[in-house]
Amino acid sequence: MATCTKILVVEDEQRMRDLLRLYLEREGYQVVEAADGRTALDKFAQEEFTLVLLDVMLPEIDGWTVCQRMRQKRDVPIIMLTARGEEIDRVTGFELGADDYVVKPFSPRELVMRIKALLRRVCPEVAEKEERLEFPGLCIDHPARRVEANGTEVALTPKEYDLLYFLALQEGRVFTREQLLERVWGYDFYGDLRTVDTHIKNLREKLKKAGQGAQYLVTVWGVGYKFEVK
Repeated sequence: MATCTKILVVEDEQRMRDLLRLYLEREGYQVVEAADGRTALDKFAQEEFTLVLLDVMLPEIDGWTVCQRMRQKRDVPIIMLTARGEEIDRVTGFELGADDYVVKPFSPRELVMRIKALLRRVCPEVAEKEERLEFPGLCIDHPARRVEANGTEVALTPKEYDLLYFLALQEGRVFTREQLLERVWGYDFYGDLRTVDTHIKNLREKLKKAGQGAQYLVTVWGVGYKFEVK
């Protein structure tokens, strides 16, 4: 079964939250958002998270205080996000329990790499599960970008692989075509919605030819698609 890492994104700027959600969900992470410190602490108390991305400058309660209170409750990896790059700020973050510190502006791709590196270090069991997804008759080896059906490698295009991995990592969750275009192809893609249908069709044909896996790609009529093992 696939497991999905749940990340709490605490950021008061809507555009930044949207950008972080796009990149994180494209990697298969489940994202929960909070726009202020108080909401972040409430969500943290109500749900289990694998990692927290925490902005320093927040309304209601600042990021330093939020970090300290979270660390008092649970030992969850925390990455601080801030526009302040002074040494004293980094030292303060680490003293309060942060595991990493990223200065704005930053590359979203670099942030994703830092998240993966941190999870490998502090949560190796989580990182390992996300790097290799196994289902009856189907195996997805993410570091190698390799898919095997009944032990036979299935040759996929880069986007076919991205689409399959994204859906499989969030097993059971339904996505519209618009959501899949946004999260797999990206905001800057201006193709037709039928692009998703074509890639699903090709994936099913290739997996069916290999003898396993096509049945996991389920059409939810009037909505979109999901990956489901029945």
